[in-house]
Amino acid sequence: MAAVRGLTAVALRVVTPWPRSRLLAASRGPRALREVSSSIPEAGEGQIHLTDSCVQRLLEITEGSEFLRLEVEGGGCSGFQYKFSLDTVINPDDRVFEKGGARVVVDSDSLAFVKGAHVDFSQELIRSSFQVLNNPQAQQGCSCGSSFSVKL
Repeated sequence: MAAVRGLTAVALRVVTPWPRSRLLAASRGPRALREVSSSIPEAGEGQIHLTDSCVQRLLEITEGSEFLRLEVEGGGCSGFQYKFSLDTVINPDDRVFEKGGARVVVDSDSLAFVKGAHVDFSQELIRSSFQVLNNPQAQQGCSCGSSFSVKL
């Protein structure tokens, strides 16, 4: 719950349903969780999609067991903000999304706010960054693209 600051436990219970099959898979360890994450036939529901530019950049910057962690935190000018970091530890409540050898990990609380979204890497004249695009859970965002509000 630390990833989503400013929300009460009651709000998180309403927003983040946790299917029993994923809970059981998480208790078997990170490897089992990765296998379940890749094989859930939900047709994009509850999934994070990685763009080719995201995969290419992750393969360039990660070493060994490193992966990109995506978290959602309370804050920003629209209410919630995305936080990206490189990490090496997979927690029991994490979901692993993999494409072409690149991995993005999202904790269960944050996944409720980004499921169905695309993670992209954008390189522009003034900045280079990972971004969340086409987030179906976001109602509106700020002009810089780093914060958003959720659909109620």
